[in-house]
Amino acid sequence: MPASRLVPAYVAVGSNLDDPRAQVERALSALAELPQTRLVLCSSLYWSRPLGPVEQPDFVNAVAGLLTGLDPAALLAVLKDLEVRLGRAQPVVRWGPRRIDLDLLVHGTARSDADALRLPHPGIAERAFVLVPLAEIAPDLDVPGRGRVRDLLARVDAASLERIAA
Repeated sequence: MPASRLVPAYVAVGSNLDDPRAQVERALSALAELPQTRLVLCSSLYWSRPLGPVEQPDFVNAVAGLLTGLDPAALLAVLKDLEVRLGRAQPVVRWGPRRIDLDLLVHGTARSDADALRLPHPGIAERAFVLVPLAEIAPDLDVPGRGRVRDLLARVDAASLERIAA
């Protein structure tokens, strides 16, 4: 895989079922095995409160930094397949509990508003559970059309996140 063809991409990882910490760690390890992709950075793990109206346990969240030769649609397809292999059951209640969740946050400078692929991820600028771990590994990342990660993080309330000791 020639380095000149690799594009930086960032993936949010989350779980709140079946030992969430172990699920996130398992997913991070699996990301290192993706085709045409290198796992280069992993944030710390964080406890966060769930979004939405469904009563459920707290989440463990992290962000992985990748270099990939896959285009955005191909990477998303590989991530969705990985979710299934890691035990994500369908259908999942929107904002409900899940064993594993992998969200493609950013893929280089790509932008897309297609229903199947929205880049950058539509919730990236408002979600502390994404921005805190992302800022840990890429504070100067320019999220296309949104701004730098450190500036986005300064606009959200991250008080409810708790870093998990290594």
